Order: sequence, then structure tokens, then C-alpha cells
Amino acid sequence: MNDIGAWVWWLVGAAALGIPLVVTAMPEFGMLAVGAVAAAVVSALGFDAVVQVLTFVAVSVALIAVVRPIAARHSRQRPQLATGIDALKGRQAVVTERVDGSGGRIKLAGEIWSARALDTARAYEVGQEVDVVDIEGATAVVI
Repeated sequence: MNDIGAWVWWLVGAAALGIPLVVTAMPEFGMLAVGAVAAAVVSALGFDAVVQVLTFVAVSVALIAVVRPIAARHSRQRPQLATGIDALKGRQAVVTERVDGSGGRIKLAGEIWSARALDTARAYEVGQEVDVVDIEGATAVVI
């Protein structure tokens, strides 16, 4: 063990922390791994074990304290780009076949969709513009 420097053991520890990071997808392991790499650098510069351990703890705790709240905030945000059905909600469409509470057809995003009126007492005639408020299966609900 004397012929292998402490910095090598810190790098082995960093790699070992990378395994549960990949397996569990817990970013905290990655932050601990970065702390171990920082301790390896301090060890390679010739500092003693106490400074190495303090560096590992300080860097790891700092990363967890700073990065975790930022990552949590980003994970709660909705994606900026709506796709699929979500991208169609709120768009305008043109009635191609009379739409009422029991059905009809609209042209939405260049495609013909079956549609029904949200207000069953209301009817929309051919050529009218309507707003899509929801998609239920393959039917657009319009107002």
C-alpha cells in the first residue's frame, strides 16, 4: 500500500461512487465522487490526510447544498416545448363538418379530427374557427 499514493485511492473511491450514481440515478453520489476527485488533487499536491478528508467533506457538502436545490427546482418545471396532445390544446381549428354536442369534424394542425362541442347546446358551422380545449381519445373538444 505504501507504493500507491493516497491520490490513487481517492480516484478509486470516486470511481466506486460513480457506480451507484449510474445504478440508482441519485446525483448525490456524483457530488460525492467530485469531492473524492478534489481530495485526490489535494493529495497529489502533498497535503496530509486531514486536509484531504476536509476537502472531500467540504466539496461534497457544498455541491449537495448548492446543486440539489437547483436540480429539484428544474425537475418540477414543466417542459417548455409541449408535444403530442398537449401541443394541440389551446390551438385554433377550422370546422369542416358541422360540430355539435354529438360530433363533427375539424381541421387541426393540418389534419382532419373528429370533434365535439364542449357546450352540448352549441353548434359550429363549416368554416367557423374554434378553440381546442381538450383531446379525449381521438376526439377534440372545442369551444
